Amino acid sequence: MTQFTSTNPATGETVWEGSAASPVETAGAVEAARAAFPAWADRPRQDRIDAMKRYQAALKARAPGIAEAISRETGKALWETTAELGSMAGKVDISIRAYDERTGERTTQTGFGLATLRHRPHGVAAVLGPFNFPGHLPNGHIVPALLAGDTVVFKPSEETPHTGQLMAECLAEADLPGGVFNIIQGGRDTGAALLDQPIDALMFTGSGAAGAHFRRKFADNPHVILALELGGNNPLVVWDAADAQAVAGLVVQSAFVTTGQRCSCARRLILPEGPAGDAVIEAVNAMVERLIFAPWNQTPEPYAGPLISPRAAATALSALQQRIDLGAKVIRPSGPIDGLSAAFVRPAIIDVTGVDVPDEEIFAPFLSITRVPTFEAAIAAANATRYGLSAGLVSDDPANWNRFIRRIRAGVVNFNRPTTGAAGDMPFGGLGDSGNHRPSAWYAADYCAYPVASFEAGSLKNIEGEMRGLK
Repeated sequence: MTQFTSTNPATGETVWEGSAASPVETAGAVEAARAAFPAWADRPRQDRIDAMKRYQAALKARAPGIAEAISRETGKALWETTAELGSMAGKVDISIRAYDERTGERTTQTGFGLATLRHRPHGVAAVLGPFNFPGHLPNGHIVPALLAGDTVVFKPSEETPHTGQLMAECLAEADLPGGVFNIIQGGRDTGAALLDQPIDALMFTGSGAAGAHFRRKFADNPHVILALELGGNNPLVVWDAADAQAVAGLVVQSAFVTTGQRCSCARRLILPEGPAGDAVIEAVNAMVERLIFAPWNQTPEPYAGPLISPRAAATALSALQQRIDLGAKVIRPSGPIDGLSAAFVRPAIIDVTGVDVPDEEIFAPFLSITRVPTFEAAIAAANATRYGLSAGLVSDDPANWNRFIRRIRAGVVNFNRPTTGAAGDMPFGGLGDSGNHRPSAWYAADYCAYPVASFEAGSLKNIEGEMRGLK
């Protein structure tokens, strides 16, 4: 039995310890989900809604404690984990409405009888959770899947098992039938064992590299639905914007919120050559200087905390140094933060204009700047990535936005708002290596059930009159 622990990245203290599920235990979880599926799918939909409402009530009742637990396990500021719990509870109502709009039932009368559209659940859904929003993001798969009638096997990130366990406790309060929801803990080996089982859907939030692996793994199993929320090398373009201070606020919230550990964070800032671009850099640099990166329970309240682990910090710093070695100009250096754990890094700003840097996401508070001569060149630079999750334009000129929104290739495209802005009642997902055209949030209902078209007559009728070519 393999033991593993979760630690507070700000202090190194253990916040959870337990054993990883064995292959036999993993198979047992899938078997339990398979056995529970027919009865759960056949239940009246109102029963499933009622169960999710009980889960919602448990989340609300335990929100303060769970928010603190997420802060301890991830290092995120308490203001952010409190908002995460609010989003988790709100997801229930949103998912109910989304199911009705996107995957409900409808019937129309025809000359022969009825034409009916129904949606049916797939079966057993494997949900692999990420560490950056360890409650909200897997919750965004689990709730619509259970509402649709799927059963779930959930493996939280090995970095955030405690959050996953707390979610499971809230779901236990929903009084679900045995086998409908199952949690297994563990790392990569446990996840691999889960995906070797006869599942019907994989719902995953994580890196582009992992998503590519899953595409290859299931290439010969098209019956397995893949819903992949992946990363992005996201661009933010600033053009014809006079108020550099206002621009700086949008840039900072796009690039450095959650210590850069959001898949929708801006990684690339594209600016005009000349004084206007210089003013933005100066304003951004000055605002970053004021940001507080500290433990979640420090006073005054921090803007953001550490990366998820010292190992993640070392990896990010190595990737940043690679770009510097390739010729990037350092505007604001990174490195450790004095007096804090090795998981903390200072936010960095580099200029990569004219430097051929890797088209890779660095999951950290690092921002790369590219200077271009024209707005057309800015759009071209923004699209020069194999990813396509989020993008943004900051401008005083609506005409620029009209061109940008037609030309940019991304699933979330914002105007005079941070790239990290998203809503549960809108789709969330990307193109290219950022996803597989199955966006989540409002559109999660789409990948939790499949459509069935039926043509129905109330009684047997002779249809010879409708047939041609008879003797």
